[in-house]
Amino acid sequence: MPRARLLEIHARDLGVIDEATVELAPGFTVVTGETGAGKTLLVGALALSLGLETDGARYALGPATRAVALFETDGREIALAREVSGSGRLRASVDGAPASAEALRTLAAGLVEIHGQHDSLRLRSSEAVVALVDRAGGIDASALAAAREELARLRHERDALGGDPVERARRLEYVEFQLAEFDAVAPSGPTELDEVLTELTRLSELRDGQGALAEALALFDGDGDDTALGAFARGLARLPEGAAYRPARDALDEALVAAREAVRDLAALHDPEAVDEARLGALEERARVLSVLTRKHAGTLADALALREALERERAELASAGARLSELDGQIAAAEGVVAQRAAEVRARRDSAAESLSAAVAAQMSRVALAGARLRFVVDGEDGSRAAILFGANEGRPLGPLDALASGGELSRVLLAISLEATDESAVAVFDEIDAGLGGLVAQQIGECLAELATRQQVLAVTHLASVAARADRHYVIDKRAHEGRATTTVREVIGEERVEEIARMLAGEAGVEESRALARRLLGG
Repeated sequence: MPRARLLEIHARDLGVIDEATVELAPGFTVVTGETGAGKTLLVGALALSLGLETDGARYALGPATRAVALFETDGREIALAREVSGSGRLRASVDGAPASAEALRTLAAGLVEIHGQHDSLRLRSSEAVVALVDRAGGIDASALAAAREELARLRHERDALGGDPVERARRLEYVEFQLAEFDAVAPSGPTELDEVLTELTRLSELRDGQGALAEALALFDGDGDDTALGAFARGLARLPEGAAYRPARDALDEALVAAREAVRDLAALHDPEAVDEARLGALEERARVLSVLTRKHAGTLADALALREALERERAELASAGARLSELDGQIAAAEGVVAQRAAEVRARRDSAAESLSAAVAAQMSRVALAGARLRFVVDGEDGSRAAILFGANEGRPLGPLDALASGGELSRVLLAISLEATDESAVAVFDEIDAGLGGLVAQQIGECLAELATRQQVLAVTHLASVAARADRHYVIDKRAHEGRATTTVREVIGEERVEEIARMLAGEAGVEESRALARRLLGG
């Protein structure tokens, strides 16, 4: 898994921070400053850009707040950002494109882990604890996952074949019932309904139009002297002779001939006995049963016939499924045995890894100012996929859930101890005032632990202790100044003598100014 690297944190209009940018290098970076200067706000800006919610950052939002975290991973840079929109709502983006806070959290899950005094989300998840155990024990559960996938596939195939014999017989009976409905209607083809409706419409029109047709025929060419065609012929006969009238006479003559042919065609349709009421009734009933079949099974008759073909295939498969079902039962039993065996193997390895990790982390507890505290990783379930971390701060007291029994400071130091033994080297580790309330030799030990961790992954820490800050590869200072009645914060990197002065300031409470500078140089190795 490729390493992730945090390149930059940018914050604008967040609490006392007008605008600040911190560029991070590989290794160990610290941020220091006086109390209230806004050190934790930088971590809040990072959390915001990752789609997380922190009370401190939430209450520090301004009308122009913007938080950006720039990462490098898989050989490319990715910018995660959130900013306050014109409507006052937080808006998320990835590489400048609109996104959701959930999308930011998903991307950040593999990039960075923030450890604060009240941040135990990483350890509340059973899946996350199992991942720690697996990473520490080098456990690969992919064979178990593959066995479970194969078992699920076999069970799905068995269900598709009708499951157990009783269920299969029930399904076969239902399929045959549906096919019997099709057979009772027996459509001749996908167009039969359209053909029946067309014929029914034609015959209905003939039947319903016989009376009007008889009246029209009598008017056109009946037995009386006042028929339309008779009058037309008499009028044509009265036309004068001569070349001037010939074109009109010929045209009218052709019209008379065409009219008589049309009337003869109409006369051929005039037969009150020609329309068979029994035929009409049969067509109406056929149209009804075809329509019912179509509506019940599909949108069109063609769809219904396609369904019938599918039902016939299913009937054949169900009828011959007995042998396959028997074979599948045997394969499923074997697959269940494989799953049980591999689950037991994984459980045994996780039990062993949890015990080893518990011992390893216990050995780190004194280094993180938790001497006398007890911690144990426990796994449960068929394959050990349910896991938790139990903790006890004092000897003689029962162990309980870590996030319930550990104080904020204890929790952050436990996370450091765990990281030393089971770190995710592909992610960036961020520690927010992990050394709160500590000093002296213990603070030096915390600094050593963070520096050691930074040899394996990038580390960013907010600290107020000189012995921790002195171990960093890069050092940023946050200064807060009041100008015209308004407090603002600036962020700057300190190197050389500036860094000596900052370390000395952090030490000033322990010795005089010159003594502090001398001690600062010793801490920095100069």
